[in-house]
Parts: sequence; structure tokens; C-alpha cells
Amino acid sequence: MTDTRFTRRGLIASAAALPIAAAGARMANAAAPMLGMGASRFNRVTLGGFEVTTILAGTRTVPDPQTIFGMNVGPEEFASASDAARIPTDAAQFFFTPTIVNTGSELVLFDTGLSADATTAALAEAGYTPDQIDVVVITHMHGDHIGGLMTGETATFPNARYVTGAVEYDAWSAMDNNDFDTKVKPLHEQMSMIADGDSVAPGITGMEAFGHTPGHMTYMIESDGEQLLVAADFANHYVWSLGYPDWEVKFDMDKAAAATTRRRILDMLASDGIPFIGYHMPWPGLGYVEANGDGFRYVPASYQLMMER
Repeated sequence: MTDTRFTRRGLIASAAALPIAAAGARMANAAAPMLGMGASRFNRVTLGGFEVTTILAGTRTVPDPQTIFGMNVGPEEFASASDAARIPTDAAQFFFTPTIVNTGSELVLFDTGLSADATTAALAEAGYTPDQIDVVVITHMHGDHIGGLMTGETATFPNARYVTGAVEYDAWSAMDNNDFDTKVKPLHEQMSMIADGDSVAPGITGMEAFGHTPGHMTYMIESDGEQLLVAADFANHYVWSLGYPDWEVKFDMDKAAAATTRRRILDMLASDGIPFIGYHMPWPGLGYVEANGDGFRYVPASYQLMMER
């Protein structure tokens, strides 16, 4: 028979061995590989009877951000604003964020990212397939918004109708632009041209926001008394563009008109407390605006649109 009696000496020895065994376990666990940074590629909230999903179609680090933002201010002013927001002055993180609105009767996609592969991969993670998209809305014709329209010579969203602003389409038709010629023109026959105040679908209305491009549009989403603005590129950075609307942005084709548009839209968002989705805002791209002196402040959404009502 095994002797199971415990002695004081044996208990002390066993207790002394425990830290060594625990340390060995910790060393083994520490061998797990580094996995790198990561984020979900979709975020879904409700707006009245609609579901609104943002998808992360790409992100990248860009050096020397003052060659893009705050081009009309000195480096000291740019550094001061950056320091106050606790962001570096030597690099910026860019986000590319298409939006999907499920109205209950149609699935509406706003913008298509830099490429079909990246956008459809994010779409799949959100639970959708390209053939389910009923409407594709193009806010403007920059390459990071039209890049996913075509897969080779085939439409990425085969069952969709297409909507864009008439002013925007006509302006780019008069330019020599390969992306527009290869991505947008092939879909012309399926494309509806709209103006300010026109409806894309019940609860979705186009709103003129010219300046970033000649016919840049935003879209007001409304359901059961709730509103949200799909704001595209009226402001391209949450500090250097939204916070300081008069700062010039390299990508704004008409810089004076873009600044006027920024102030008008920011005033509306701040005054009315309307949330918005910005294509280049920090992921997941959803937030609010507050007045802040002569400028504005970006307030990321928390759980406001996640709550059941």
C-alpha cells in the first residue's frame, strides 16, 4: 500500500517547488508567436429600421502628412495641432471605408475601395456577396472610391444598378483619366445621374458637397426619425481637415469651395447632432462633430447606434 501521509518537511519542499513549476508554465506560454496588429473588417449598427455596415477595404501609413494636409499653414501650427491631438507629424494612417445600407428591401453600397479584391474580401467578412448588392452609389470619382467597380473587364457587382452625381460624371467625362475610363464608363448604361435632393432609394437622399471634386456628393440616410450622413470625403482627416476646415488639402480639387463645404456640413452635423460616416475617418469611420472655438472636434461613436430601442 502507498504511504499517503504528509510530513512537514515534504509540504515545505512541495511549496518551494510551486513557483518553479509556475515559472516553467509561464515560459511555455510566452512562446506563442507575435500576431501583429489586427482589426475586424466590418462594423454594423442600426439606424431606425435600417442596418448600416462599414467595411475596412484598406489601410496604410503615409509619410509627411503636411504635404497633404494644412498646406496653407506653417509647420509650427501644424505641429501644435498634432501635439494637442497626440498624433505624430511625420506620418498618418489612412483608412478606406465603404458603407453598406440595408433598407430591408435593397442592399446599397456606397463606394468600392481601391480594388475589387480588397473590397469583396471585406464584404465577405461582413456577411455579404457581390451579387447581393442592389445599388452601388459612387460619391465621387477618385480612384480609391471607384477602384472596386470592375474586376478586370467584368462588373464586380453584377446585379446592381449604379448611381452618381450628374455634375461629377460630366466633369470627369471631360477629363483624361484612365481610372474613370476603365472603371466607370463601361457601366454608363446602368448608371443613373442625380442632383442635390434626389432620392437613391426610400430613405436615402443625395446632398451636394462640391469642392473636393467638381460634383462630390454626400448622402443622408433616414429611417424611423433617425438620421446619419454618409459623408465621403468632405473632410479627409479627423484633425487636420475636420478640426481645421480652412486648412487646405492636397486632394481637394477646388480648395476654396471644399473649405466652404466643410464648414457648412460641419455646422449642420454639430448643430443637429447627426452622426456621420467619413470614408477616411479612423476605423470604423463613425462619429459625431462638436463645435470647438473657430473649428470643430471629432467625437468617435461609442454605443449610441448599437442599443436596441
